[in-house]
Amino acid sequence: MDAADAIVTTGLTKRFGDVAAVDGVDLRVPAGSVFGFLGPNGSGKTTTIRMLLGLIAPTSGSWSLLGREMPAAAATTLPRVGALVEGPAFYPWLSGRDNLRRFDAAGPDARRETRAGRVEAALARVGLAAAAGRKYRAYSLGMRQRLGLASALLRPRELLVLDEPTNGMDPQGTREIRNLIRDLAAEGSTVLLSSHLLAEIEQVCTHAAVMSQGRLLAQGTLADLRAAGETRLVVEVDDPARAATILAGAGLGDPRVEGRRVSGRLDVTGEPDPARCCRELVLAGVAVSSLTSTRPSLEELFVALTGEGFDVAR
Repeated sequence: MDAADAIVTTGLTKRFGDVAAVDGVDLRVPAGSVFGFLGPNGSGKTTTIRMLLGLIAPTSGSWSLLGREMPAAAATTLPRVGALVEGPAFYPWLSGRDNLRRFDAAGPDARRETRAGRVEAALARVGLAAAAGRKYRAYSLGMRQRLGLASALLRPRELLVLDEPTNGMDPQGTREIRNLIRDLAAEGSTVLLSSHLLAEIEQVCTHAAVMSQGRLLAQGTLADLRAAGETRLVVEVDDPARAATILAGAGLGDPRVEGRRVSGRLDVTGEPDPARCCRELVLAGVAVSSLTSTRPSLEELFVALTGEGFDVAR
């Protein structure tokens, strides 16, 4: 086990009868990373998170959090972990502030004399200071998510596990939470972020993993994941049919014509140089209007790995 890993799982498996909801997952979340955890409906992502937090027991396999083997070290490790999983649960008749006070009182190091300061700081950090006196039942879905996040931030956390933290938030709230996650990572926290918003993952995460049907299909830095995908060259020309023939001869894989554009794979044997492709076209008298090379987006990578679109249902 690498001390630089905040989360490590080895062969983590959870079976419900004959169904393997999570099947032999070997996950590594580097310390200090913002780690996007992605998967379609029924992929086993939420089940994995629940096992990591000790909410359900695995059928087999092992895992560690913050360098400590679990569940043996749960009593000393879990207080260093903040979590927002499957929606927060609070008393509807209490205010946001009073809910946090009760939540704080249940903590293992709940010092009464410093409670008010912790609560107010957490409310301010998630943008709920002005609404702290309102009853929870009057909160919107986005405000409830903010309060759940505040409960995870009552104390400094080395690891944060956030399940859909921007659910129900407007664009402004989403930007605020995105910036907060960046700030938490800059302060030294590791963040495991489960989200169906692939654009959000691309903007805020340094690493990601993709699950499907209980199995881990890929993991790594976003740059490495994109690099493993298919890079394509797209050329706009005046004679696309002729250009496709020339580019195929230059080593471009699977050239396709779409209107005035010709596209093809760059990541093939010999790795054709875009500059060479352009030169071959110009020397052949084909007029080139534009030439670009593109890496797959995270969404395109997701579809390529899972063979399906992203389903926001869980």
